[in-house]
Amino acid sequence: MHAPSDTPPVTELPRTEAEIRDLRAEFTRFMMSYKFGIDEVMTKINILREEFNHVHDYNPIEHVNSRLKSPDSILEKARRKGLAIDTAVIRDCIHDIAGIRITCSFLSDIYKIRDMLASQVDLTVIAERDYVANPKANGYTSLHLIVSVPVFMSDRVEQVPVEIQIRTIAMDFWASLEHKIYYKYNREVPATLLDELKDAADTANRLDLKMQNLHTQVRALSNSADRADEGAVPFGDLERLIVPKALLESLADRARADADAPERPEASDA
Repeated sequence: MHAPSDTPPVTELPRTEAEIRDLRAEFTRFMMSYKFGIDEVMTKINILREEFNHVHDYNPIEHVNSRLKSPDSILEKARRKGLAIDTAVIRDCIHDIAGIRITCSFLSDIYKIRDMLASQVDLTVIAERDYVANPKANGYTSLHLIVSVPVFMSDRVEQVPVEIQIRTIAMDFWASLEHKIYYKYNREVPATLLDELKDAADTANRLDLKMQNLHTQVRALSNSADRADEGAVPFGDLERLIVPKALLESLADRARADADAPERPEASDA
């Protein structure tokens, strides 16, 4: 006898036309909520990118990509996991329907970005898997976050889970190659190729450590030297927000004049 399973039983798809129509409408809203969840998180990430481009001397975010699983892929994964074909069950049990990948240059950027996102009041981190500190056996490294973001629909607010992967350029290059190899061999990769992949992962990790060390040294030198602002290059509609040097000097002169001026006696009420 088989032990009873804790997972909900797989249910048959509805057969009547009305049931199919209702399921289609429900699943459409379900998919839209994940699309909007990606939009919400992408807006937050793009705000951080633009702020770093214009206010700070260094932007830790190099590239951002997003993807939404197709309905067929979601239903196939639900069947593999033995889940009921029910949107509430799927939302609770499958957390990678909406995905965002953030690529950065240096190891320290990974945790800096994680902290910036986790500190936002309307983002709730519900799970974290740190494959940077604890790589997978095959050499895979990345930081995975599952965050919950509120999506305001016309008649309700949905808390939508979004998976965020944060990794360096070297990690992303390795992961992309590994994915292509597993796809080509239908996940039956020869042992010799797996060994080479693991060696490549170790090489990528050594490169990340060396680049991080160089980055730390360069930033230490930059912090000890005077930095000029004339080299800042504006882009897009934010160009008009760059304050001209002449205006800054005029404001500074006015502030000094106000500070040097004698205090005026308060006006009498009489």
